[in-house]
Amino acid sequence: MSDVDSEFEDEQSKLGEYEGDRNQAGERHGFGKAVLPNGDIYHGQYQNGKRHGHGTYRFKNGAKFVGDYYQGVKQGQGTFYYPDGSKYEGSWVEDLRHGHGVYTYPNGDIYDGEWLRHMRHGQGIYHYHECGSKFNGTWVNGKMEAAGELIYSNHRYKGNFTNNKPYGPGKYVFDIGCEQHGEYEAAKQDQAEGEMDELNALPKWIPKCTTSVTQ
Repeated sequence: MSDVDSEFEDEQSKLGEYEGDRNQAGERHGFGKAVLPNGDIYHGQYQNGKRHGHGTYRFKNGAKFVGDYYQGVKQGQGTFYYPDGSKYEGSWVEDLRHGHGVYTYPNGDIYDGEWLRHMRHGQGIYHYHECGSKFNGTWVNGKMEAAGELIYSNHRYKGNFTNNKPYGPGKYVFDIGCEQHGEYEAAKQDQAEGEMDELNALPKWIPKCTTSVTQ
């Protein structure tokens, strides 16, 4: 769903109902409550006719945003509650998740890290609720890329990732005090079986040697 608020409240014909403070020009200014024509409700701070400062915006579909506005858009710190039960708490820039934030997904997974224009981007940790594992590393446009670490209950994998999958040289480090070095290679498909879906194909782990734990 979209988490962009209703049309900026700067056109008198689209303002809906309003109760609150105004400036000398008659614009909404200070604290007020507005019921938008589409049924959304905002109560909070205004400046010169636009949402500005701290406020709460309730969407008709059950979503809710509580946080900071700047000149009519979400900007600063805020929490967005989505209708599916997910929640984002963190930094916003121009109505987009941007900067550091924590997103809790409907299935219980949690991402804690950096965002760029609504997408996981930069350093972050993704916690998988069902299996208890987590990924700690680099994200690019919403996907695991470059250096990262998959952490399980009794071992972890350290290496590079591409398109959400491990790829290239890496190592498994086991809690018993040893590690296995090897390399992930792209899976190969028998041409007689047709074309491979590269996005769904799992890479193959090729072990090379086992050593004691190194740094």
